[in-house]
Amino acid sequence: MAQTDYDVLIVGSGAGGGAALWRLCDQWRNKGKRVGMIEAGDLLLPTHVENLGLLSRERALQYISSITRPLGKRLPEFSGAKQVFGLGGRTIQWAAASPRIPSYLISQWPIQLKEMNIYYKIAEQVMNVNKSFSKSSLPTRIILNRLWANGFFNATSIPFAVDITPTKYGAIHSNAVFSSILFLAEALNYMPFDLAVNARAVQLLIEKGKTAGVKVVSPNMKSYWIKAKTIVLSASTFETPRLLLHSGISGEAIGHFLLDHSALRATGRINRKLLPEDLGRIGILIPNTTENPYQIEFGMLKKPLQDELEMIFHGYGNVEPRFENRIFLDPYERDKYGVPKIQAHFNFSNRDRVVIQQLATGMERVISSLGIIDGQLKIYLRAPGDDNHESGTCRMGNDPYTSAVNKFGQIHGISGLFVADNSILPTLGANPTLTTVALAIRTADYIIQQNK
Repeated sequence: MAQTDYDVLIVGSGAGGGAALWRLCDQWRNKGKRVGMIEAGDLLLPTHVENLGLLSRERALQYISSITRPLGKRLPEFSGAKQVFGLGGRTIQWAAASPRIPSYLISQWPIQLKEMNIYYKIAEQVMNVNKSFSKSSLPTRIILNRLWANGFFNATSIPFAVDITPTKYGAIHSNAVFSSILFLAEALNYMPFDLAVNARAVQLLIEKGKTAGVKVVSPNMKSYWIKAKTIVLSASTFETPRLLLHSGISGEAIGHFLLDHSALRATGRINRKLLPEDLGRIGILIPNTTENPYQIEFGMLKKPLQDELEMIFHGYGNVEPRFENRIFLDPYERDKYGVPKIQAHFNFSNRDRVVIQQLATGMERVISSLGIIDGQLKIYLRAPGDDNHESGTCRMGNDPYTSAVNKFGQIHGISGLFVADNSILPTLGANPTLTTVALAIRTADYIIQQNK
């Protein structure tokens, strides 16, 4: 790859990077373009962990734990944070819940809602997002009826990125749960691209306000410069600003406005006799609204035992984007590649704490309406970063003083440098992956237009 001049080089193979690669290859087939992707991690799995039939749930969780790097000791103010370095990023182990961010929040973004909905539809189609995976379950319908009867009229089944197309007529659908590795596989149907794993990007090369390349270090500590006219950073909410800051790229908002949901969790037991013998998949979503600025989702935690069924409830509250919540370079510690490690400042505002209380009250109402019978029910606040929804550190906007990228994901003031991961989201109102994929596809379309 060091001998190739790329039209586009993508750094990171997670949801955003995979989506950008897929779109570029789809639209540039037979155009003679050169596209490359580098990934800091190794090939850990060939697909989402749940697609591996020989792994039980317990073994799958053990494996996920073994490849996850907790950051809590380094980031005491964001102590739930963790990273996964590997082809596909965290999409090889995500829960696949794929709701859209509410319209009232997107209306505050520098993108028209009508255009965003177009890209949502593209993302949902390519990721096989549907509600049928859980909606077809009789227990889901029973629980929804109970919620509707108790006033939760917007309760619905969770949209999951799961391919439920039956295998027939020679078409095999074995990779049911989506991961960005599917993006890479699909892209190969359109045009060739170069891919390097265990390739750590450590510095960006900018010449006269334009991107020129990326310095990459291999596991044996050899350095290479990979040249590229356009670079798409999809390294994560932590690693993308880290790379930008270490490369000396100025920007008032880079690393700032660190976002995460205020995440609550509860478990409880529901009377097994209320549900049919054949349980199926249980997945319920109560969406975020202006009146209730939080999202609640829940499902079955374990297989039923005796007369009770254990359920798990997740609540995700809105958090204000604030300049003081940030990722920054540690002035004292570096990694083995010589790049400064990261530190974080993060706390909840008074408004955030009001939402947390609203969310706790809302979860209590939901649980009460379902007839949870465990008298020891407790709702607790998870550590910041524990929900894997961290975002905002390269936020999108029109003002270079309050945002890192413009509405197309391009770093303000630098030609050919783009960001396509969770870090560009200016607000959070739902699980971020679907939105990140939609925005990455939109960014790829803009790059294609600029390279005609």
